Amino acid sequence: MGVELLTTTRAFRRRLDLHREVSRADLLDCLDIAVHAPSGTNRQPWRFVVVQDPELKRQLADYYRRGFGAYLSARTPRPDQLADLASGRYLAEHLHEVPALVVVCALGRPPAEPSALRSASFYGSIYPAVWNFMLALHERGLGSTMTTAHLVYEREVAELLGIPGEATQVALLPVAHLLPGAHKPAPRRTPAAEVTGWDGWDGPMPKRQS
Repeated sequence: MGVELLTTTRAFRRRLDLHREVSRADLLDCLDIAVHAPSGTNRQPWRFVVVQDPELKRQLADYYRRGFGAYLSARTPRPDQLADLASGRYLAEHLHEVPALVVVCALGRPPAEPSALRSASFYGSIYPAVWNFMLALHERGLGSTMTTAHLVYEREVAELLGIPGEATQVALLPVAHLLPGAHKPAPRRTPAAEVTGWDGWDGPMPKRQS
């Protein structure tokens, strides 16, 4: 897996091909890579629900749009966020047309009394699998983005898809082939050197030893 794949795998929304079918074989191949992610104490808590039935996608997308609308109404975006929000709105409007929707779940529930350690352990054991999945998709000419707006209606989505109460939904990934376009690194406002402290939050980078 090269640098190009790592730096060009990004949140794909407008470039998702809404008309080309995604094969179950491709989805399963990518999920096979997802489950090789590391997890705390190797407990491998992941479960995936792949939704391709048109009526189920329509209902799931409706919950997503309602959640996304609540998210938008609760914030005032900065000018530099407007393009991303427009992209997110496009995805919300077309989510039911995406060939496959993958709901990622973790077995168990988040800690009732959250702490930095327990929360990091819970979510840190599932999100690496999501990233593995996104990398595997991109390598095959597919794309996705990790979304969470549907979680406003987690209980309703669980009932819709038969997800048991002891499982926690953590992400919804729309999956499609990518429309033509350049594969280039996503823009980043700040280089790594400017967001890295050495031996402390504000510690300067040591001078290179000769």
